[in-house]
This record gives sequence, C-alpha cells and structure tokens, in this order.
Amino acid sequence: MAATTKPSTPTPLPSTVTLLIVCPDQVGIVASLTSFVVKYGGNLRDVDFHTDHEEGLFLGRLEWGLDKFTLSRSDIRPAIDGLCSPLGGRYELHFSDQKQRVALFVSLQDHCMLDLLWRDRLSDVNAEVALVISNHETLRGEVEHYGIPFHVFKITKANKYEQEQAELALLKEQKIDLVVMAKYMQIISDSFLRSFPNAHARGVKLIGATAHFATPELDAGPIIEQEVVRVSHRDTVDDLVRKGKDVERVVLGRAVRLHLLHRVLTYGNKTVVFE
Repeated sequence: MAATTKPSTPTPLPSTVTLLIVCPDQVGIVASLTSFVVKYGGNLRDVDFHTDHEEGLFLGRLEWGLDKFTLSRSDIRPAIDGLCSPLGGRYELHFSDQKQRVALFVSLQDHCMLDLLWRDRLSDVNAEVALVISNHETLRGEVEHYGIPFHVFKITKANKYEQEQAELALLKEQKIDLVVMAKYMQIISDSFLRSFPNAHARGVKLIGATAHFATPELDAGPIIEQEVVRVSHRDTVDDLVRKGKDVERVVLGRAVRLHLLHRVLTYGNKTVVFE
C-alpha cells in the first residue's frame, strides 16, 4: 500500500522589506544604509554587497524585519528615496507580504511549465501563478487541471503586434507582476519588453541550460542561472533530450525563485545574484 501526502502550507515568516540598490561606488554607502535600518529599530535579516570595480558601481541588497521597525509603511518609501536618491543610482523596495502574481508563457513543451506549477502548488516562493498564455491549444488540459486560466493568442507575422497588445492588456487587467517564458518559442518584440519584465529560459546544446532576462535580441539578456549535465558516448539522442529537459526545469525553477525573492539585481547587461 502506498502512502499519500498532501502538500503542506509553510508557516508564514514575519514580514520583511528588501532594498536593492545600484549606484556609483563611494565611501560610506554601507554605513549609511545599515545605520538607517538600525535608527528605526529594524533587525537586519540579510545583508550582501558587491562592487564592480570595472564599472565603478556599488550593488547591494538589505532585508530587514518590519515587526519592530518604527517607520510606518507609508513613510518607508519616502525615507528610502531621501536616503538613496543623493547616491545617484536607482533602487527597488519590496515587501515580503505582498504576494506577486506570475504569468507563464508556453508553447508546446510542458516540462518547465509543470515544474513551476508544482512549485506554485507547494508554495515554494511567495507568489502565485495567476494565468498561462500560449500560442497553441496543446497544453490547455494540463493547465486547467490545476484550476489556472489558460489563454491562447495565436501569433503570425501579420498579427504579432495586435496579439501582443492584447496579451499586455490581459496582463495589466490581471495585475501581473512577472512574466516567465517557460519554453515559449516566440521572439518577444521590443515594444512588449518595454512594457513588462520577463525571464526566459533556453537549452544549450541539449545538455545545458541558461535562464536569463529577455531582451529584443534572442538569448542575449542578463544571465540569472546556468547549469550543465554530463553526457557520454553511450547517450542516445533521446537521452540528450531527457537530460536537457531535466536541467531546464532545475535552472528555470532556480531563476524564478531567485527573482521572486528579490535576489537578482541587473545593471547594463549583467546581473548580481545575492544567494
């Protein structure tokens, strides 16, 4: 007799706020940022910094608890703006109790999509897959099995712009925070990318995979995660395809999780991943 278990819901952690910042490198940044958190009673949970000496840039990630932080939520962003704006860079501010809504873009292959849907069911990260968009009907049954809306936008050269505008309207209507291309075999136009953040995964020679942010140039975006697997002379073509799919699932899952945890900071065509 086989035992069965149901996925359990993890115990929620106390709310935190995460600050990501990239700015010209200068003396006193770390002291300024950490002193700000301590000044208002914040307990630092995670602190990580990196300096790109070639670019002359400082990149940082701070996460602190809100349970004893004396600034109200409405006052945190203006205070952070006053702290970071003089540094001459850009910053992002994220609250852990604001669940992010994710849309998956897929075509015919289901292995990356199913891995992400399973991670969603297990509450692997603080996000929910709100909908799936495809250019084919093939995966509708698998998606609707999870109770997730499935939308098809068939795309040709003639209707690409109109269909992408319809997709963007749906994403805006559903308040989507992140688009993940899980083996979506279409090149996304520049106008679409200017409107929405994306992560995209592809296989490399069937035995490796790279997950990266999407750009108008195919497979040229800032890299988030990579992995390779060994092959031998005994491997058949089917073996290579199987190994390729396995590593694609793992790499895309890692990349999406890192992004949703606000551990990826882009600058130029590079990334810093605070693991």
